[in-house]
Amino acid sequence: MARIVKKFGGTSVGDVERIKNVAQLIKADVDKGHEIVVVVSARSGVTNELIGRAKAINPNPEDREMDMLLVAGEQETIALTAMALHAEGIDAVSLTGAMAGIKTDLYHTRARIVSMNCDEIEKHLDEGRVVIVAGFQGVNDNGQVTTLGRGGSDLSAVALAKGIDADLCQIFTDVDGVYTADPRIVPKASKISEISYEEMLELASLGTKVMQARSVEFANNYNVTFEVRSSFNNNPGTIVKQEVSSMEDVVVQGVALDRYQAKITISNIPDKPGSAAKIFSGLSKANVVVDMIVQNIGRNGVANLTFTVPRDDSARSRDCVRNVLQELGGGEVEVFDNIAKLSVVGVGMRSHSGVASELFAALGEAQSNIQLISTSEIKISVVIDEEGADEATRIVHTAFGLDKEED
Repeated sequence: MARIVKKFGGTSVGDVERIKNVAQLIKADVDKGHEIVVVVSARSGVTNELIGRAKAINPNPEDREMDMLLVAGEQETIALTAMALHAEGIDAVSLTGAMAGIKTDLYHTRARIVSMNCDEIEKHLDEGRVVIVAGFQGVNDNGQVTTLGRGGSDLSAVALAKGIDADLCQIFTDVDGVYTADPRIVPKASKISEISYEEMLELASLGTKVMQARSVEFANNYNVTFEVRSSFNNNPGTIVKQEVSSMEDVVVQGVALDRYQAKITISNIPDKPGSAAKIFSGLSKANVVVDMIVQNIGRNGVANLTFTVPRDDSARSRDCVRNVLQELGGGEVEVFDNIAKLSVVGVGMRSHSGVASELFAALGEAQSNIQLISTSEIKISVVIDEEGADEATRIVHTAFGLDKEED
């Protein structure tokens, strides 16, 4: 008998028939004697629909009220999934994130998990029930409902796997696993059988939509091995685990493209100590996550600064920077939304040279002008024009020998 956490994403529970299919998958493991905890997302499209309704009423809704609204999506799914299991003769109980013991910090819409109390889950497991937990949500010390940000159900699943000492954590999606690139952009992309936490973390943070970056970070910190697989077939998925030496044989493991970025350019900033600190302190207080940063050498008492942020945060970032520039006594800010971030990732970069030159040569072939560059030990990212980004991704994928062989 094993203890298994199974997480099902929005497409996997998108309608009644798919929820019934999920119930069948769960029943198969229950029949084998396994203890099962299920984490579910809102049905596909529901969260976006709720956000649309909120912004139709108020273009700038308060974060607390957004959390109160958005948790409804997952709570619908846990109840329907429990009902589907009951129809199969399986004893099951649904729990909200708060009932499941997921405690978070005080931030709304982007809360972080600070502790877990799985006593309620353990009680139901001991009584032979399948436990179905609403992903994406928790509760803070003030008793307020909080949400964990986009893709937060992945984080709920990994955290619960650690909290109940699960033998296996499975992340079910609408794809077979993690691919060398998005197959919708690169038809020749192939599935990766095993990938390290570091590589998966980079790919997740760089635009790969299979997993939320924070969930991979949590798994890495607590050594939670998990599998990404499809809920629509029985094909083996991708195992995400600690790095082993053989992984360095592959120089580049994958190519990621993120279209949901914006570039913020600040010009004519007073070139004096503390200016950058004030700008980024203001962005931090506004809860804006800054990615790539480039600052030019100051001339004639002024300097220029460019950085990228998630596109959804571009307006908030612009307004925040304008307020800081008033305090500094000068400067202008512009927002550019027509960009994309292309990245190559692989732990093999630590021991192989020439990756940057090969990437830049491929981008030259694609006629893509590089606007910004950022690197780490296992990643190189560039900002390019959004127009032509798909073709650039395909050319880079081919350049690093990642195209799958023809059958």
